[in-house]
Amino acid sequence: MARTSGPETREKLIRAAEEVFAAKGVDGAQLRDIVSLAGQGNPSAVQYHFGSRAGLLDAVMAGRQERTERVLTPLLDAAADDTHDLIGALVTAEASELGTDRGRRCLRISAQLSHESGVRTRTPHPTLAGTCYWRLIERLESCLAANGLPEPLRLERLDLALTVVGAAMADRARQYLDGSEPLTSQSLFLADLVETTTALLRAAQPRSVRPPETIPKGPA
Repeated sequence: MARTSGPETREKLIRAAEEVFAAKGVDGAQLRDIVSLAGQGNPSAVQYHFGSRAGLLDAVMAGRQERTERVLTPLLDAAADDTHDLIGALVTAEASELGTDRGRRCLRISAQLSHESGVRTRTPHPTLAGTCYWRLIERLESCLAANGLPEPLRLERLDLALTVVGAAMADRARQYLDGSEPLTSQSLFLADLVETTTALLRAAQPRSVRPPETIPKGPA
């Protein structure tokens, strides 16, 4: 029976989780498949090392975040307080994960978790608290505030923009993992993603909003 203690086993479980979460989805993955792929005979190995399924997922995302932080930190330090510059830094850092199968799997996983970032409530997920990534989010919001967008609209728009970047990266990662031929080169894909995401954030505030039509209630 394989050992269930030690840093090597922990790393094996994280690597296995990356593969299974990416292939089966965060909700569809089975812990028994992760434990088996990691070569562990003890079904409680995940609980021993991570406390829970959520703890294992957080460990996967923490590793992914650590890698992109190393790329993002100098880019953010050099970026102006300008939406285009900041999105450029974000896209470049995220694209660093496209270079390896491990990074590609993690991009596919993180896109499924974009709704948990905490952008809309300004309460970062624990894996994002105090990170360079979160500082970038705060600087982007300041740019939107300077453009006159009201708080609810800028938080919703910012969350949408980050979701778009995550989904685009995840789809590109899927194509690489599947061996599919992308429509565009990676350089063109990234440049276009920066431009389209910047345009989304800089879009003019709606001048007027029609009230929703009253939906007649059916019989009780």
